[in-house]
Order: sequence, then C-alpha cells, then structure tokens
Amino acid sequence: MTTRQLELFELAPSPGGRTPALHPAHSAAPRPDSDRNTTADWPIARPRHLPPGTKWREIELGGHTLGYMLRRSRRKTIGLSIHDEGLCIQAPNWITISQVEQAIQEKAIWIRRKLEDHAENLRLLALQEGQWRAGGRIPYLGVRIGLRLDGAQDAGYIGDASQPAPADTLSLPLPGDADAERIRDSAGAWLQQRARTDFAQRLDRYLSLAGCTIAGWRLSSARGRWGSCSSARRIMLNWRLIHFAPSIIDYVVAHEVTHLRIMNHGPEFWRELEQLYPDFKCARDALRRHRPATLPLI
Repeated sequence: MTTRQLELFELAPSPGGRTPALHPAHSAAPRPDSDRNTTADWPIARPRHLPPGTKWREIELGGHTLGYMLRRSRRKTIGLSIHDEGLCIQAPNWITISQVEQAIQEKAIWIRRKLEDHAENLRLLALQEGQWRAGGRIPYLGVRIGLRLDGAQDAGYIGDASQPAPADTLSLPLPGDADAERIRDSAGAWLQQRARTDFAQRLDRYLSLAGCTIAGWRLSSARGRWGSCSSARRIMLNWRLIHFAPSIIDYVVAHEVTHLRIMNHGPEFWRELEQLYPDFKCARDALRRHRPATLPLI
C-alpha cells in the first residue's frame, strides 16, 4: 500500500510554459508587484568544473546576461533547478535552443528570485559559523542563550531549560579551543534531546484536544520542511523548530495533528486548525520567513 506523505507547506504548481511545460524545483513565494519590475545583474560566472553532461550557455534577459548549464536528456519536459554552481536547465533531446531560451524568458522572474534566495542562503550559512564559538549565542525556544566550553563530561544547562532566559548558558563538554564543527555537533545533540522531550509533550496535548491518535512520531532533519504527516498516521517534526518560540512550535504540531483528520490544505483544513490553534496565522506567517537549512541564524 502506498503511504501518502503530506508536507507542512504544499507547493502550488507553476504555470505551464507555451512550449513545452517548464517545471521548476520549487515554487516562488509571491512578492509585491513593485519588486517584479526591478532589475539586477544576473550571475554569469562559469563554474570551474561543469557537471558531467552539461554545456555552458548564456542568454540576454532585459539587458543583462544570464549564464546557465544545459543538460540534454530523455525527459519529456524542460526542467529548471538552482544548484551551488548556478542555474541548470534539463531539456529533451528534441527541443531546440530557441525553445529552451523561450522557456527561460517566461520564467525569468522566478529564476532571478531563486538565484537571489540561494545567494542569501549561502550568506546566512557563512554568517552562522560565527555563532559556534565560546561566548556565541544561539536561539533556543525563542531566546538567545550563550555557549560555554568547559570540558565537562556532559552538556549542562545553566538556568531553567523549560523556560529559558537571555542570561542562560548552555555549557558544552568541549575544550576552549574546539572548532566550530565540534561545537555545532555538541550543541545540536543537546538541542535534539530537548526537542524530543518538548515536542512529545506538545503532541500529547494537541492529540488529546483533537481526540486523535497516531501510529508514531519522530524527529526530522529535513532541510526544506518543518513537519509532515502520512496517511499511516505517522508524524515527523523538524528538530530545528526547537530554536523557535513555543507559539511557533505549537502551530506546527497542531498543523500536523489536524492532518490526521484532513490530508490536504483546503478551506476545511484551515477551519479545523483554527479550532485547534486559534492563533495559527501569526505563527504561520512568522515561520514562513525562515528555512530549516539556514537555522539557527534567526
């Protein structure tokens, strides 16, 4: 039997191109109309090493040059994706270059936004490294707590871990000269442990309120979604939610519990969720400004 997995935020299908349909990897979030008319330099740097099977091409878009990698394949539609190397277009063998470029023209706004978003993610990830040090501060349950390296046997929390305050400190069992990767791993292990305890309590509360049961739940490390619920009544919650204030965690938990009754995001789902968690809109809007891959830089 096929088990259907429902993500926290379902992605709406993108409009089809004239010839043939163009399928980006993710849908773009709507932006104000005024932003759609702005222009910016397109990235044109050719990667030092092109991925196997790709060719480098350039196209003029609104007076700017966009570089992209083209890969031919046996697929039936034109596909578009953003990688660390830049924009990659996958096209059927029978599609002409003019048809490829027509599809690019039609998705120009989407492409620019996704390239800008990708560049911003890389910038945030680079800044994030500065948090993983003695004296660095990371968000935990919506409060920034300090990091201390004292070489102790186990990680310890100085303060009330269930109600954190800005003066609290997470003491890690690492030497003072530990590198950022070791600090991140040690803090991450403690945060995941706290997430298991915290999320389990919230799940029990919302399951009781909804009068529902589940087959099980687990923590997730997904880089692109906060939670999911399957038709087998199994829930996944991204452990990085532990960085957020309790109201946002409650929203995600209530969201997934609601999917136990309604496996879609139609009007009935949102009405049911509002009954379970009346303040869901504020939490939903706050969460949409963040992505799991760029936390804990919030």
